[in-house]
Amino acid sequence: MESFNEYIKGFGSGVKSLLIGMRTSMKVFWQPKVTEQYPENRHTTLHIPERHRAMLVMPHDSENHHHCVACGLCQMACPNGTIKVTSETREDEDGKKKKFLVKYEYNLGSCMFCQLCVNACPHGAIQFTNDFENAVFEKEKLLLTLNHEGSTLAK
Repeated sequence: MESFNEYIKGFGSGVKSLLIGMRTSMKVFWQPKVTEQYPENRHTTLHIPERHRAMLVMPHDSENHHHCVACGLCQMACPNGTIKVTSETREDEDGKKKKFLVKYEYNLGSCMFCQLCVNACPHGAIQFTNDFENAVFEKEKLLLTLNHEGSTLAK
């Protein structure tokens, strides 16, 4: 007899849960629908917060110079190896040896957008933008070289 009582209690609990779910579904069903025409009206209705992190960039000045000194701190701070800094040591005009940035590779496809690299950079050479439209058909197009001005995502 006790197993029958447990069965009835379980059945009642299931019916109660079903009715709660149906109540929620019916409430949403009768709410007015809002459709946003994304590609056409994205600049008028789409609001991207200022602090949104979507793509890493290396700002360049008017003479195509950047602030990166190839220290590699951003590469070390990246938890999944998204950034690869290639540098070489050269002598400057004074005869001192100095590190120069050869290639700054950023893999947008594996980036977690954690901002650890930006926080680790002592010179403010890299930053995130809110350019969020980064969809491509080939994975190779997500590998970007940032130390050349105009290194945007090829679509």
